[in-house]
Amino acid sequence: MKFYRRNWYYIGGIIFVALAYIVGFWRNDFSQIQLILIYSYMAMLVHQFEEYGLPGGFPSIFNIVCCGEKEVPENYPLNANQVMINNVFMAYTFYILAIIFPNTIWYGLITIGQGMVQIVNHGFYNNIKLKSWYNPGLASVLLLHWPVGIYYIWYVMVNNLATPMDYMIGFIGAFASTIVLWLGPVRILRNKQSKYPFTEQQMYGYDEKKIRQMKKDIS
Repeated sequence: MKFYRRNWYYIGGIIFVALAYIVGFWRNDFSQIQLILIYSYMAMLVHQFEEYGLPGGFPSIFNIVCCGEKEVPENYPLNANQVMINNVFMAYTFYILAIIFPNTIWYGLITIGQGMVQIVNHGFYNNIKLKSWYNPGLASVLLLHWPVGIYYIWYVMVNNLATPMDYMIGFIGAFASTIVLWLGPVRILRNKQSKYPFTEQQMYGYDEKKIRQMKKDIS
């Protein structure tokens, strides 16, 4: 489990490649809406890799820059175990269920919207706190989550697959899912004495020099 805890986002990259082959060679085995939802899941895998792998550094941005943690920033409020739980066991399940049940449109709208609403934190909040035009996760939101999301919504609309209630549940659920998948687990599992701190490699990535200086300024 230690290996997986430190490398889950790289393994997610392998899953991405496998899915690329699957949709390339066996796309006729899936409905069009399933294919869109698979692409949404793939976008999420890229998003996670961008945050934690390349360029990485999301833990330092969240813990130090956004939350101002100065005592144990490698452990609080995010820690290595918590991000594995919510990014893999919770998020994977969340997206895969939509693929398995593609005709449950309101749920598909929630999963699609969950990726799109991340424009709030990655497009605005994180950049403002970091005083930057970019932060890890932004590129995948703009280049993958939004295009895939727009296409899904368009496909649902032109084929009359959703009711007004579906759209309402999808819209509200997209924002609620950020609490269930991300903010809630962070609050519940945060622990300054956690046995699962981030390694230096996991902790820092994008704009490391600036963030280390911000850490000194906080102290």
